[in-house]
Amino acid sequence: MVDILHKVGVRSSVDEVFKALTTADGLAGWWTTDTSGVGDTVGGRLEFRFGDLGGFDMKVVELVPDEKVLWEVIDGPEEWVGTHVGFDLSQSADYASVQFKHAGWKEPVMFMHHCSTKWAVFLMSLKAMIETGKGAPAPNDVKIDDFN
Repeated sequence: MVDILHKVGVRSSVDEVFKALTTADGLAGWWTTDTSGVGDTVGGRLEFRFGDLGGFDMKVVELVPDEKVLWEVIDGPEEWVGTHVGFDLSQSADYASVQFKHAGWKEPVMFMHHCSTKWAVFLMSLKAMIETGKGAPAPNDVKIDDFN
């Protein structure tokens, strides 16, 4: 199994980042504007859609306020189903550190390479949303290739 790993510092409190990761409005502000569901309760389900490209459904499997968010992918592209998307948070002075992990890929297929770059794009959108008030969620995200 292989994982996608990223880390970004956000000039904010971990509380602000946690809210951006656990509310539909917060998630819609940095990942995709077509976000719905319940992200602030273990067992909740979140639905993320990307227009004609499809989407993903996540089940919230772990929440530790201001420290950890963990989802299991329960519907979406075959390569994603059964993987886990996690965010570990910590505070260092004025910065919230976000350690991101998309774990459990069976193999490093071309789609994984694309997703790794897109996760970085969206993590920078999260940073911008919190620091400036304006993220770049899909469909207004940076396009990187034929997958978008």
